Amino acid sequence: MSQVDQRIVAFIQALRAEGVRVSLAESEDAFTATKMLGMLDREAFRAALRAALVKQRGDQSAFNRLFPLYFRAGAAPMLNAAAELSAADLELLQRALESLPAELRSLLRRLLEGGDPEEGATPEPGELGQPRSRSLGPNRDWPDELGREALSQLLSLIEALLTELASLGMPPSSLARVAWLLRINLEALQQQAGLAAGQARLQRTARRGRSERPDELLDRPFRGLSRSEQFRLRQEVARLAARLRTRAALRMRRGEGPRLDSKSTLRVLLRHGGVPFEVITRRRRRKAKFTLICDVSTSMRPMVEFLLLLLYHIQDQVSRTRSFAFIDHLEEISDPFQQHRPEVAVPIVLRRLPPGYYNTDLGRCLAQFSRRHLEAVDRRTTLIVCGDGRNNYNPARADLLEALARRAGRTAWFNPEPPDLWGTDDSDMLAYLPLVDAAFQVSNLRQLSQAVDRLLP
Repeated sequence: MSQVDQRIVAFIQALRAEGVRVSLAESEDAFTATKMLGMLDREAFRAALRAALVKQRGDQSAFNRLFPLYFRAGAAPMLNAAAELSAADLELLQRALESLPAELRSLLRRLLEGGDPEEGATPEPGELGQPRSRSLGPNRDWPDELGREALSQLLSLIEALLTELASLGMPPSSLARVAWLLRINLEALQQQAGLAAGQARLQRTARRGRSERPDELLDRPFRGLSRSEQFRLRQEVARLAARLRTRAALRMRRGEGPRLDSKSTLRVLLRHGGVPFEVITRRRRRKAKFTLICDVSTSMRPMVEFLLLLLYHIQDQVSRTRSFAFIDHLEEISDPFQQHRPEVAVPIVLRRLPPGYYNTDLGRCLAQFSRRHLEAVDRRTTLIVCGDGRNNYNPARADLLEALARRAGRTAWFNPEPPDLWGTDDSDMLAYLPLVDAAFQVSNLRQLSQAVDRLLP
């Protein structure tokens, strides 16, 4: 595999680590396109990769951020003082270096002799008396004061060397030559170190993206997730959504043809004494319509967040989704998902109904929904109620759910609690359960994705 092919492979791995979906076929398209175009025209090379690897507008930002880090030109080479200075000047330079402390002398010698940071020539902040937690990189990439302080100390060290050379009698022309050499090599070193550090950071990100997708994380309960695990699981949502989209598209493709409508056919045959003169067929509706009523109280928020992320990631397989959230009152939350990507819209939605002390009342919210939003449910709608069914001993209003279930094509309930807790204490699940077509325990991401998959047509 050529060096360019290896760089494309690493680039694709980094895109996947950022959550961009890239299939094997699309990777092959990228190799084919870039092989035909070559790399002489940088913009054509970039456009070919973007056309092959990016399918959604939201993925363009990740592509634009990563592309220059993998396909930018290499840093300028560092110069060697032995090739730039006379023997007399080199002798004075050696004497000046000998007058400096050993750790500073080694650092300046590297800068004067040139080298490759990948071969250990990159100075560490520890050589300037600083901790070795970060390597010296380009100033524009330093995120904190440590990098700028290290550069400032290095510049002070260069000034001390030039002062020592002047005191030893080096001619002004030679002194200017040494200053120029140090400045050129320092700029080249920053570029080289930045390129090496950027590549290493991206490789760690890609490796972390591959290693932090264990199956056991999918089975971890939402309520027990740490912040880092929540972040990793949000990345996994995009991959699960891609799988659900593919499966739903295949099912729809298989169901595109006409299907026998047995009821209508039998009804027509009655006019002919049961003789099959006419066969009635119907076409399967292509996409589902979802209406969500979600409890966003403190105990339910983790699960609702992942449900909203998952459902709005598969909107290309859904004709329409309307979402409502409640604690002690009901609010429609559909608009943010029409204006933003799901990972941006979900925090906006949850901020509108912040956690705190509430008296969760599903019965009251069902009454508000029936008065204000009844048009959101029709015979093509799959109504999903997401909650633990705990109403704080308020009226359950199961009659309202029964009326909504009659209007809907299907009704499902998502509950994170295990079934043996349904109906205990203030839970009204046993009153709601006979009124829905399906009830799912969804305490982790695997159960949630399986439940959503079963609701897709």
